[in-house]
Amino acid sequence: MILTGPEITEAAADGRITISPFVPEQVNPNSYNVRLGETLLAYTDEVIDPYRSNPTSAVTLGEEGHVLRPDQLYLGHTVESVGSDVYVPLLFGRSSVGRLGLFVEITAPIGDIGFVGQWTLMLSPVRPLRVYPGMKIGQIMFFVSLGRIDLYDGKYQGSEGPQASRYWADRMALP
Repeated sequence: MILTGPEITEAAADGRITISPFVPEQVNPNSYNVRLGETLLAYTDEVIDPYRSNPTSAVTLGEEGHVLRPDQLYLGHTVESVGSDVYVPLLFGRSSVGRLGLFVEITAPIGDIGFVGQWTLMLSPVRPLRVYPGMKIGQIMFFVSLGRIDLYDGKYQGSEGPQASRYWADRMALP
């Protein structure tokens, strides 16, 4: 089951869902709109290596926005800190943004139960596209879970701003 907009509002009010800041106008019939934060990261090496920490450069978005290039992966973040100890959150790009040729969160839309933080957004434009801080970039839906819940306590918990991949940390944790 998916939560409706009124249920998302009620769950945010009673603490079953964390959305901070919560803006009632961002509630949709069955999702909540999230906005693009002010920081973008881009990997700086020609080759990205999942078995090591990769260097990035940061751009702070101003009122004039920033043009995304098709040959670059950008890591953005949501303004909102979102999560739940009860529901499974899924983040998707807004259809209006997709119609501009921007892929948002194509490969990793699911959030773990127990994660609360700003969501890192994987942004890939098909052609040059200007983005602005605070623009509605995605929407989060909340699904009812079934079974015992083991809360997330992983490497991205409490994230603020965009987070580069820490895939290499998983490799380091293997016996």
